[in-house]
Amino acid sequence: AAPVMLALTTEADAEKAEALAEALLEQRLAACVSLTPLRSLYRWRGALERSQEVQLLIKTHPSRLAELEAAVHELHSYDTPEWIHWPAQASAGYGAWLAEG
Repeated sequence: AAPVMLALTTEADAEKAEALAEALLEQRLAACVSLTPLRSLYRWRGALERSQEVQLLIKTHPSRLAELEAAVHELHSYDTPEWIHWPAQASAGYGAWLAEG
């Protein structure tokens, strides 16, 4: 097994999500970004909000996580973007591909 970091964020729409994903890939901070449309319900400034968003599941090598987080916060369209990450294990082949960047 090979180490991999998974990171999760959401963007306001498909266009913004794709632009963010492409920027992260071009900067070689992510090996792969999966985009999924979804409906989010959350509290924001004391009110219940509902919105259509696109979730980004970002796969990266552990050594790139800090730079990836900084780039997401810099490039994101939200003032307070969702940023959740966790370690995972990948197959040896996928892990080797991911480490190549």
